[in-house]
Amino acid sequence: MMKSVTIIGAGLAGSEAALYLADKGWAVQLFEMRPAKLTPAHQSGLAAELVCSNSLKSTLPDTPSGMLKEELRLLGSKLLPIAESCSVPAGHALAVDRGVFAKKVDDLIQAHPKIELVREEVTKFPPGLCILSSGPLTSDPLAAELQNTLGSNQLYFFDAIAPIVAADSLDMGRIYRKDRYDKGEPDYLNCPFTREEYYAFVDALLSGEQYQAHEFENEFFRNIKFQYYENCTPVEELARRGKDTLRHGVMRPMGLEREGKKPFAVLQLRTENRDQTAFNLVGCQTMLRQFEQKRIFRLIPGLEQVEFLRYGSIHRNSYLNAPEVLNGNLSLKTSPQVFVAGQLGGVEGYVECIATGLLVARILAEGIPLLPPETILGQLWRRLTEPGQGRFQPVNANFGLLPALDMPIKDKKLKKLSLARRGLEALKHFLEENNLPLYEMVTQARENIEQHRS
Repeated sequence: MMKSVTIIGAGLAGSEAALYLADKGWAVQLFEMRPAKLTPAHQSGLAAELVCSNSLKSTLPDTPSGMLKEELRLLGSKLLPIAESCSVPAGHALAVDRGVFAKKVDDLIQAHPKIELVREEVTKFPPGLCILSSGPLTSDPLAAELQNTLGSNQLYFFDAIAPIVAADSLDMGRIYRKDRYDKGEPDYLNCPFTREEYYAFVDALLSGEQYQAHEFENEFFRNIKFQYYENCTPVEELARRGKDTLRHGVMRPMGLEREGKKPFAVLQLRTENRDQTAFNLVGCQTMLRQFEQKRIFRLIPGLEQVEFLRYGSIHRNSYLNAPEVLNGNLSLKTSPQVFVAGQLGGVEGYVECIATGLLVARILAEGIPLLPPETILGQLWRRLTEPGQGRFQPVNANFGLLPALDMPIKDKKLKKLSLARRGLEALKHFLEENNLPLYEMVTQARENIEQHRS
């Protein structure tokens, strides 16, 4: 008998799981409420639409995100190769043309004979096996269903996204191309601040009028306290931590000298599409009102006459208290037929969402056991399912998750490469020992590490 599964949500995790299981012969019914019912952040009904940034972070294997990507190659990710085929210049980061990427994923899903894409909102858990990948913008009725099922264990937070501006409205006389420390191609545009310009910008951020919480809540979410992922903290909130916070953080000028001179601070712009007609203001996620965004962001050198293609905004994100509500196989303790993947399950980051979608799919298809502790994904899995670690906060790929090396290494770069090499070797042996599919690119994964090491 053909195995079947219902997947709720065609975001990154849901799309990854759907494509993997369908390729394994499963009958997949994939529900997506968009475009009939849009979220506050989405703009289309396409599967795998990216709403915050267009960057899937570093590709270097001596970074946590790069190591996780190499693990996904070995595990047979469906979305990673698609993302790479839609890449735009971003130095050593994998950034994509988000429109092209979403269209490719959506077309592939709709063309797959084993996938039925149903564009309807789901408000109750369906019978049979189900993957809940409705994401951080889970609709109110489904969130209420979760709350009724889980009791008081569901937590909420709010998130913010950065503006996108038109390339032809930038003053390239003031802006220059450069990658930090000239380590890669000069893919980023840099807006250099003088001391006076920087502090005028910070003062404007501090005085800018913001949207208030009640404008984004309804009765169901009333009285929920604001929280943010650290990586998505609004730029004005960072400025409130101290006037120099930005120039020592996302706007740090180190490695971005121009003609031998270091600016006081630098705002970087990252390309949004292949034609490079649109750029994202890196680190400028915001909850400022639109008229204030126009006023304040035009204080940035080179953006005095900038045209906004998308204003920054705030939207509600939701996640589960995963260690308390999930079984070891990422199913709900109260509803074991319901598996959770993606950001709703407590991971932060695009690649992490793809990874958990793939993980749940392989748990269902092959019963894959807990991955080795030397792997990033294995440790993410443990963080989501092992209680007793204090109050749970969303987790992303980081080397702090990994056990120490047997032999200490002082050189930081070599240490990171050694962690990556150890993890990929452990994953390869694990798959072989458990007679599980080991996908292509194992040679490429090794070569990526050895080449970077040399």
